[in-house]
Amino acid sequence: MKKLLFTLLAACSLTSAKADEGMWTLYNLPNAVYETMKQENYELPYNALYYGEDAVKNCVVNFGGFCSGVVVSPDGLVFTNHHCGFEAIRSHSTVEHDYMLNGFVANSYEEELPNERLFVSFMIEQKDVTAYLDSLGLNNLPQSKRAQFVDSVENAMSKAIRQQDSTLRVELKPFYEGNRYFLTTYRDYEDVRLVFALPKSMGKFGGETDNWMWPRQTCDFSVFRIYVDPKTGGPAKYSKDNVPYHPKKWAPVSLQGYVPGSFSMTIGYPGSTNRYLSSYGIRERRDAENEPRYKTREVKQNIMIRHMRADEAVRIKYDSKYAQSSNYWKNSIGMNKCIDSIGLIKQKAEFEQKIRCWQDSTGFLKGKLDFDLLERLYAKQFKAIKALTYFSETFGGRSADELTRRAYRAQNGSTVKGDENKPKSQYIEFEDNSNEWDEATDKEIQAAAMAFYRTQVEEKYLPDFYQVVDRDFGGNYQKYIDYLFKKSQLMKHGKKIYINKKSFRKDPGVAFGESLNNTISDIIAEATEVYDSIAVQERYLCAAKLRMEEDMPNYSDANFTMRLSYGQVGEYLLAGQPSGYYTTAESIVEKMNRGEQGVIDYEAEPIMKELLSKKDFGKYTDKTTGKMHLCFLSNNDITGGNSGSPMFNGKGELIGLAFDGNWDSLSSDIFFDKQLARCIGVDIRYVLYMMESWGKADRLIKEIGAK
Repeated sequence: MKKLLFTLLAACSLTSAKADEGMWTLYNLPNAVYETMKQENYELPYNALYYGEDAVKNCVVNFGGFCSGVVVSPDGLVFTNHHCGFEAIRSHSTVEHDYMLNGFVANSYEEELPNERLFVSFMIEQKDVTAYLDSLGLNNLPQSKRAQFVDSVENAMSKAIRQQDSTLRVELKPFYEGNRYFLTTYRDYEDVRLVFALPKSMGKFGGETDNWMWPRQTCDFSVFRIYVDPKTGGPAKYSKDNVPYHPKKWAPVSLQGYVPGSFSMTIGYPGSTNRYLSSYGIRERRDAENEPRYKTREVKQNIMIRHMRADEAVRIKYDSKYAQSSNYWKNSIGMNKCIDSIGLIKQKAEFEQKIRCWQDSTGFLKGKLDFDLLERLYAKQFKAIKALTYFSETFGGRSADELTRRAYRAQNGSTVKGDENKPKSQYIEFEDNSNEWDEATDKEIQAAAMAFYRTQVEEKYLPDFYQVVDRDFGGNYQKYIDYLFKKSQLMKHGKKIYINKKSFRKDPGVAFGESLNNTISDIIAEATEVYDSIAVQERYLCAAKLRMEEDMPNYSDANFTMRLSYGQVGEYLLAGQPSGYYTTAESIVEKMNRGEQGVIDYEAEPIMKELLSKKDFGKYTDKTTGKMHLCFLSNNDITGGNSGSPMFNGKGELIGLAFDGNWDSLSSDIFFDKQLARCIGVDIRYVLYMMESWGKADRLIKEIGAK
C-alpha cells in the first residue's frame, strides 16, 4: 500500500528526476543515474568521473568565480565563453588597441596578457559533512544562528587545511535547502592570462536580438592560460617568471561531431536554481523580483546603449556593464513569460497539496511544516521585497553610477586611510578611474533611474534626498545630479577628504550616501523580518519532498559547486515546427547580410563573412551533414554559471562549450521542462576553425591536438 501511494504521488511530482533532468554532484552520483547515462551511450566507467588523477572533473574549472571552463592542452590552455572573458578583454582595450572590437591573438607566451583579480579553481574533493555538523549541535540552533555557526566551522576547517597545504581552500555550503551540508576543497590559480579572443562581432554575434534565442550562430569562446611558479609548479601570484601550467588531466578535443540522440554531458558550476521553491516563493520571484528588475534595467540600458553607439570610448567603458545588465533583463522577462505560459504557480500549488495529503497520512514533520503559515509569511514581506529589488536595481550593482558607488564607500569606512589613533588625520581618497565610466552617461542614467524609482514604490521607501530634489531643485533630478557632481568632494580625483571634519558631513555627496544607507537599512530590516521563518518552512518542504520520494534519486539546487548534467543532442518543437539541432555557416552569412542592411547585432567584419562563405571547411566539416556546424542543441540541464562548461561526448571528449539556454524554457531555474529545456553550445569545430582561419593561431591548434 505504501509503495502504491508513493508511486501515485511521485507521478505528480514537478521536480522528480527524469532521464535528462538534474544537476548532480559527482562524488556521490547515484548508481541509477549512472546506469541511465550508460543506456544513453556514456562509455566511461563510473570512477572515471571523479576518482583518480585522470578523472574528468580534473580538467574542469571554476572560471573567475562566475563561469566555468575547461583545460584543453598539456600547457594549461583554458577554453571558456567569450562573455565570460568579456571583462578581461575589455580591461585591456583602449581606443588605440581595441581588443573588444578587433579581437586579440597572442603569438607567443610573452604576448599573453595577465589579468588582475582573475583566477581559476580546481575542485579537489567533496564530501557530505551533515552528520559532523549535527554532532556539533547545528540542528539545535534557531535558523538565525545557523549561517553564522556554519561560517565559524568553515573558518576552522579552512585554517586546518591551509596548515596542511597553503594552496588549498574549502567551502562549506548548504544543499537541499539546508537539509544537508557538503564540504568542497579547491586549489586556486591566480595567474591567468588572455591568449585569444575573437572580435565582439563574432564572440557576441546576435547581441540582445539573439540572446536566449534559437537558432544561434554566436562563436562564444575565449582562450586563457594558467601560469604557475617555475620552482614548485603550483599556484603563484603573477610574475613574469611564471611558466605555463602542466596539468595531469586535460580534455581531449574531438572533431567527430554528433548526430541526433548522441550522448552529451556538461560538467561545470551552475550558479543558482530554486526548484524546491514553494508556489508562494515563485509568485514572489515573478512579481517582486523579476518584474522590478527588467523594468528598471530597461530604463538604464536604453540610455547606456545610446551613449555607447555615439562614442567609441564610452562603448569600451560600458560594454561589459551593458552585457551583464541586459543578460538578466531579458532572462527575467522570459522567465515570467514561461511561469505564466505553463501555469507553474498552479502546478506547484497542486503538488504542495499532494505533499499535504502525504504529510497527513504519515505524520512527517507534523506541527512543523505549515503551508498556511508559509503563505502568510510570504504575503507579509512581499511589498518590502519588491521595494528592495527596485532599490538595488536603481542604486546598486555594477550598473550604479560612479557617484553612488563613492557615496556608499564613504559611508562604509572601507576606504579610510591615516592613523586610526589620530582621528583628525583619517581621510578617504578616490583614484582617477575615469577609464571605467563616463560622466555624461552616468549622470543621465542615474537621473532617469531616480525618477523611475519614485513612480514604482510607496513613499515610505523613498530616501530623504527626494525631499531635497523637490525643495531645492524643483523636482528636477538632472539638476540635482549635476549639483552633486559639481559640489561633492567625492568626485575630486586624488583629493584627501578628511572624514572627521565638519565639512565632511555637510558634503552633499556624503549626505546623499547617508540617505541611501538609511533607507536601504530600513527596507532590508522590513524585508528580512520573516526571512528566517520562511527559510525554516522551505527547508521543511524540501525535507518532506525528499522523504516522500526517498526511493528516487534527487539532486540539490545549484549553488555554484561542480555539477554534472547529461542528455542527448537534439531539437525541440518551436512554434509547432522542428527547431533543428544545429546551425550552419550559411545561416550566419544570411544574418550578416541583414547586418549590412542595418541590423546592428548582425554586423560583422567582411573577413568574417568571407571565411564563413566558403564551400569547403575541410576537417571541420561535419561528416554526417556535410555542413560546417556552428552551434547545437542538447537537453542538458544548465543555468547561469554553466557558461563555458565543457560539453563532452560519451567518451569524455570535448565537442562544445555551453553558453546559453533557450527562451522557451527560461523558467528552468525553478522548473525543468523536459520538452522545451535546451542547452545551446558552440561547436568545438567552429571554435577551432575560427582560431585557425581568422586568428592564424597554428601554435595553439597544434598544442590542442584535436582528433
